[in-house]
Amino acid sequence: MKGRIEAFDDHRGDGFMVSEKGDRFFFHCVSIADGSRTITPGQSVTAQRGVGHLGHDEAFEIEKETDA
Repeated sequence: MKGRIEAFDDHRGDGFMVSEKGDRFFFHCVSIADGSRTITPGQSVTAQRGVGHLGHDEAFEIEKETDA
């Protein structure tokens, strides 16, 4: 799915992304595919949707996109 990073907390290492359809997904920094452990709010991304350890939908395999 495509979307944008809504918020990211560097201290906690987690945040939220919003899909193009408007769905909101939690993610943890270990889900950032390039291993950087940080991401900027507003960043365009693609991600996989999955079920996290608490049974809720989360974003995984987050790839940073370049805005054209």
